[in-house]
Amino acid sequence: MASATIKIFLVHGDPKRLRTAEISNWTGKAVAGPRTEFDTVLLRDESASSGIYFLTGNDPDTGQLAVYVGEAESIRDRVRSHLEKDFWNHIVFFTSKDENLTKSHIRYLEGRLIEQIKAASRAAIKNNQGSGSRLPESDREDMEIFLEKIHQLLPALGVEVLVPLSSRPEVKSEQEMLLCEIHSLRAIGHLTPNGIVVLAGSQAVLEERASAQQYPWVVNARRRLIEEGTLAVSNDHYTFVRDTEFSSPSAAAAVIHGGTANGRTAWKNKHGRTLKELEAA
Repeated sequence: MASATIKIFLVHGDPKRLRTAEISNWTGKAVAGPRTEFDTVLLRDESASSGIYFLTGNDPDTGQLAVYVGEAESIRDRVRSHLEKDFWNHIVFFTSKDENLTKSHIRYLEGRLIEQIKAASRAAIKNNQGSGSRLPESDREDMEIFLEKIHQLLPALGVEVLVPLSSRPEVKSEQEMLLCEIHSLRAIGHLTPNGIVVLAGSQAVLEERASAQQYPWVVNARRRLIEEGTLAVSNDHYTFVRDTEFSSPSAAAAVIHGGTANGRTAWKNKHGRTLKELEAA
């Protein structure tokens, strides 16, 4: 992905409220805001244009990050129909400042974005299906560039539904494989900008420690991973069936150990040096 200069304007000076975002030398523009400022967001001139929008929040049944992706020839008119959906608490939409996004363009973007969000495996898609659209080759290339800019701006606006859970390590600290071992079990992972990814095939203890009951978040995290099929029973232990990202090394180690753990000492490189020692080096 090409380097970029992003300009984010805080309309009210608050990074959690209404914001606009642009990338240098790009005709697109993003507008974002919380559901509590829904009417204010739709008063923006940009909302009268055609574009693509994201409604994000947490699924009330599973607690998982959830997203609805839509396209509209008038963002303002279309998104009002989504007020009946209670899962979302944040909206981001993208339009073009030169107003050259056609119906076919935005349908193409919607279809591609739904595919990419599913592939990233970070959020549950609330759409029934994506419409998609066939485009001439030149238009398709233009929309792929538009997609790249969306990928760059969304995380900067706090929406990470397009960021793969097991994104390829980029910097040296992310490239080194780390081990978390307990008894005869072993988990393998690597650091990410969001925390740490535990790789598929890693192992975790079957039974939680008695002390885990004092820390419900550990029990709840393991239960959620079991229910969603990420942790599967394999003889006398659990096995991670897919790459899984955790917000911190300690959160990952706690799930693996079946109780609270210090991730800075539980994770080690192949030479036995702890993460704490590696960070101090």
